[in-house]
Amino acid sequence: MFKEIDVIELNKKFKNKQDFILLDVRNDQEVMVSNINNSIHIPMNQIPSRLDEIDKSKEIIVQCKSGKRSAKVCKFLIQNGFPDVKNLTGGILAWAKHIDNSIIVY
Repeated sequence: MFKEIDVIELNKKFKNKQDFILLDVRNDQEVMVSNINNSIHIPMNQIPSRLDEIDKSKEIIVQCKSGKRSAKVCKFLIQNGFPDVKNLTGGILAWAKHIDNSIIVY
């Protein structure tokens, strides 16, 4: 199983300039509407063919709209040898609600 992280903890990581990857697995249209700065965008359906673009040595926090798709990606990454993977609970909806209310909710 994978661990989870909430948006408050994620925001602290950004403020403390910690070294991690925020992996946004939403589709292109969703990312054009809203995104969290400094995230890496690889749509969920492209993850299997683009694993080599993700640094296994870093903590990876996976993000989608609500946390459901990202949970599936977390499971997939762990099955493929990624040791430090966390799911962002509530996804960008939680980020917009609790951290940055300028983000467009769709």
